[in-house]
Amino acid sequence: MNLFEKMKNIDRRYIYLVVALCIIIPLLIPFNSRTYVTDPTANLYKKIDSFAGKEDKAVLLSFSHDASTMAELFPMEVSILRHCFERNIKVFTICFSPPAAPLMAYALNVAKEDYPNLKSGVNYCNFGYKPAGLFLPIVLGMGDDVAEAVQTDADGRKIKNLEILKGIRNYDDLNLIIDFAASAAVFSWITYARVRFGANVAAGVTAVMAADNYPYLQSGQLVGMLSGLKGAAEYEKLVDVFAAYEDTEYPNGREFSPEVVKDTWVPIMSKKISYDSQGSVVQTNVDLPYKFKQARIGMNAQSIAHIMIIVFIILGNIGYFLTKKKTAEVS
Repeated sequence: MNLFEKMKNIDRRYIYLVVALCIIIPLLIPFNSRTYVTDPTANLYKKIDSFAGKEDKAVLLSFSHDASTMAELFPMEVSILRHCFERNIKVFTICFSPPAAPLMAYALNVAKEDYPNLKSGVNYCNFGYKPAGLFLPIVLGMGDDVAEAVQTDADGRKIKNLEILKGIRNYDDLNLIIDFAASAAVFSWITYARVRFGANVAAGVTAVMAADNYPYLQSGQLVGMLSGLKGAAEYEKLVDVFAAYEDTEYPNGREFSPEVVKDTWVPIMSKKISYDSQGSVVQTNVDLPYKFKQARIGMNAQSIAHIMIIVFIILGNIGYFLTKKKTAEVS
C-alpha cells in the first residue's frame, strides 16, 4: 500500500487525538502571534471610547447566553468591561435569562479585580436578572426613563437613588446597547431600542451567528460587532494598544488611530508593548494577566487546529483521486 492508501486506513481516533493535541498544546504552551483588527470590531471600540469620561453617556451590556458559549463570548465581555473601566465609562449590565445571571456577575468580578477603586452604583451597575416576560416593558420603558423601567438593581437598591444615574435618563444617554448572544436575541434590541428610539446597538455573537448579523451591520442598524473568539481577540488588542496605554502624554489611554493599530503588534507572552516620547515601539517585560489575553491564546489553538484540519482535508482529497485513478487504470 502507498502512503495515501495507508492514510485512508488510519483509525479515525488517531486523527481526533492529533486535533486534540493541536488544541491542548497551544493552550498549555502559549505563543505570540499577530492579531489583525477588522472594521466591525474597530467601529465598536470607537463608539464605546467616545463615551470616555462623560457623565451623561453610558453603555448597557445585555447577557443573552448560557455557559455552553462562554468560550467565545466571555473573553469579549471581559475585554469590553476592561475598556469601560480603563476609560472611566459608565456601564450597566442586564439579563433576561436565569443561566446568564451568574455569568454576568462572574464577568464583572473578573474584570474589576484590577480596579480596586471601582464602586457598584457609582462606576457600574448590575441590573441583574429580569424575567423574560418583562423584556418588552423594560426595553420600551428605558426609552423614556431607565430608573422607572428597571427600578431595582441586582442588590435590591432603588436605581433612581444611585449616583451612576446622574446624567443618565433614557436612550439618549444610555446610548449603546451591546447584546452578547448565541441566538437571535440581538434582533429584538434592533427592533425596539434601535427602530423605536434610535439607540445605538451592537452585537457580540458566536462565530456561527455572525452571518445572520452582517445584513444589520451593513445597513447601519448595528454600529459594530464582535464575531466569535476572533472578534474577542481583536478587541483585547485594541484595549491594550489604546485604552490601557499609559505614558506622560496619555496617562488615561489615548484616542483610536487606524495607523497605530495597523502597525502595532502586541505580544501576549512575557512582554507588553509601550512607546517612547517619539512614538517608537518599546517592549518591556510586563506580562498581561491571563484573563485579559485569553481570546488571543484561544485563537492560537483554534488557528493551529483549523490548519491541521485543512491539511487532513487536502491529503484526503489527494488520496481519494489518486486511488480512483489507480483503480481506473487497473480496470
